Formats: sequence, C-alpha cells, structure tokens
Amino acid sequence: MGTPPVQHYDRRAASRVLARLAAPGLFAATEPPPPVCITLRATALRPEPNSALTLPQRMYLERFMRPCRPDQVTSATHRLTWTDSAGIPNTGYFHTAGAGPELAVIARETVLALWHSLAESGLPERAAALPAPDHAVLFATTTDHDPHEIFRVGIEATGRALVQHGLIAADTPYRDVVEFTRGINDSGIFTAVATRWFWELQASTFRRGMIPVRLAIQPDGSVRYTADSIAVLRAMKDATIADAHAVMRRATTEEGLDSETAVAKYHDDLDLISRQYALLPADTRPTCLAATQHDIDGAGVQVLAAVADRFVETFAALANSVEVVENLTEELSGTEHDDGVFYVPDMSCRHCVRTITALLESMDIPVVEVDLESKRVIARIRSPRNRFRVFEALRDGGYNPVDDVPAQVPGASVG
Repeated sequence: MGTPPVQHYDRRAASRVLARLAAPGLFAATEPPPPVCITLRATALRPEPNSALTLPQRMYLERFMRPCRPDQVTSATHRLTWTDSAGIPNTGYFHTAGAGPELAVIARETVLALWHSLAESGLPERAAALPAPDHAVLFATTTDHDPHEIFRVGIEATGRALVQHGLIAADTPYRDVVEFTRGINDSGIFTAVATRWFWELQASTFRRGMIPVRLAIQPDGSVRYTADSIAVLRAMKDATIADAHAVMRRATTEEGLDSETAVAKYHDDLDLISRQYALLPADTRPTCLAATQHDIDGAGVQVLAAVADRFVETFAALANSVEVVENLTEELSGTEHDDGVFYVPDMSCRHCVRTITALLESMDIPVVEVDLESKRVIARIRSPRNRFRVFEALRDGGYNPVDDVPAQVPGASVG
C-alpha cells in the first residue's frame, strides 16, 4: 500500500466530507426535555456619552469593521450571566425592545440538547472511521479539525446567530421567541449569516453584544436584510479577504515563507482577519462549508438546513419546559475563587482556545488547561492583581470571563 496523497486546502472537498457524515442522519431521536428553572442576572450596558455604543464596541468597529458606521450597528441594552442546566456558566446579551432574555437561555439549552443528540447519533463513530485523505482535507481546510467538534461548533454558532438577531426583533412581526425563531429560519436568515457574514465578524460582534444589520418585513410576512445591510456586509467581507491576502502575500513573496509557516508566524494577524480567507485563491469568493449542497447517494444534503431545522424544532419543545427567573438582588458568582481558575462562557471553538492561550502566554502566564466544553481555563496566575490584568486583556479581546460557576445551580428540575 502506498502513502495516501497529501491533501491541500480545499473548501469544496471539506464540505463534501461533512455532508457525507451528515447524510445518514445528523441527530438521534430525543426524549422530551425535563422542566428546568434557570436564574439569570441582567446588567445594563453603559454606552459612551452621546453614543449608542460602549467603548469596546466602538473600538472594535473602528479597528475591524470598516466601512461599517456606528449608525448601522444596534447594541444590546443589557448583558446576561447565568448557569445552564449542565452547570456551565454563560454570558449573553439582549435588547429591551428585542426578543427578551429568555431567547439566550433557551437557545443555550437547545445547544446542549443537540450536542447530546449528536453524540448519540453515531456521528463520532462515523467520524473516527473516516479514511485518512478525508481527515487530511479537514485538517488542511477547517479551523476545528475533528468532525464531531466541527458539528458541535456549528450547532453553537446557530444559537449564537439566533440570539444576536434577537437584538433587532423589533424589526420583525414575530410575537414571541418561538415564533421569532421559526420566522428567522423560514426567512433564510441562518443561510444569510453563513454566506454573507465572515466568521470572525459574527463571533466577535456577538461577544460584544452588537449586530451590524437591520431586517425589513416582506409582503409575505418573512424578513430579509435591508439593502444597506447587504452592502455593508459585503464591503466588510471584501476588506477582510483583502487584508488576509495582503498578509499572506507579504509573507510568501517578500519573506519567502510557505503557507503553513506564514500562518504560524502571523497567527495573531490572521486570527483577526481570518486564516481561512488568507488561503483562498485570488479572486475567489468563499463559500460556507455548511451551506453548500451536495448529492450524496442520490439525495441532496445541506448540513446548514439539517442543523437549523432541528435547532428550531428543539427550541420550540424546550420553550415550554424552561422557566427563566431574573435575580435582581444577588450576584450569581461565589465570593471565593482560585486565582488560577476562571471561565470564558463565550469561548466556542478551537480558534478561541488558541487565541486565549496565546494571549495568556504573551503575558508570561503559563496555561495548564483550556477546556472547551466546560469553558474552564486553568492558568498559573500568581495573584489577584494578575488575575485582574488577565480579565482586562480578555475583555479587550472581546471575551467575557467570569470568576467561577455560581454557587447555586439553577438547572434543577421544577415541579
């Protein structure tokens, strides 16, 4: 037997590998969810004087969202913190004129339910049995190389997109969170996010509680992005692609590096402007791996549709079993904690893990463990003062660290 051919960056091939894995059925059948009561805390955001944006929002917009203007962005009015039914701390945002804080909580419970269903569907076993060339093309093309992890990230990104659009729910005719969720899916907004946004913009603006689009109601009752929103998304995406290509062109021509070495050397730059776009051939428009449809054994398979449809179905079922209670008097986090242990609830993929690890190591703080599933970080932080510096640096990077899991676990069943 010969050595398998080396696979190179190939988005179409990677997309087909994922579609084949999803074709037998991405999710297992699930039992009706048990009732849970989730306690959350809402904290009002403080925008700058004469502005609707906070300082971190404005700084991110000015550095990474050109040519988007402040008036094209809607900011959340409140930040949320809560512990989900799995005991994992979470952060989110809502707008008082939007879909309400329960949207974020139910969306998170939906993510947990679908992660469990994914694990029970046989996908991990199918992924482990992939031939070596398929693993190689995923490794060369995707940020999260393990197929099971790729689908988990996709499920979480679906929930993230839903909650983020909840900030502009006032643009829609939908009357409650279930109707809003179904309307967003039926209107094709999940597909719009996958094809019109770029990954770093969607993840980073979500973490900062902002959204750079508006929705317009159509005659049939659906919603679409406004023409202005489509234009600014395209301009931002084109600028991101151009920046990524400029970094790679300088590295590979002026410095004579190969692509792999260039990506390693300019990891921080390419994390911000998308490593994936840096590797695109010139004059190529990127296609979302999940949004591409493939013919698998005579049937059309699109991963995005399979995930979005099941997400909406599960969200609607959970909406009747999740009770959300706002805590107005008590801080949810404990008063004592180990300086070296904290949580980053909006850490959602291996890209985040690498970014957080690199940030701490750049501050000469050794990292012991970053656990993506529990959102827990263990590092050798020497003092409360250093811990404060770490938290400030993470917030500057768009993350929202919290001290620990709240002492009360509000995921307990209710009668």
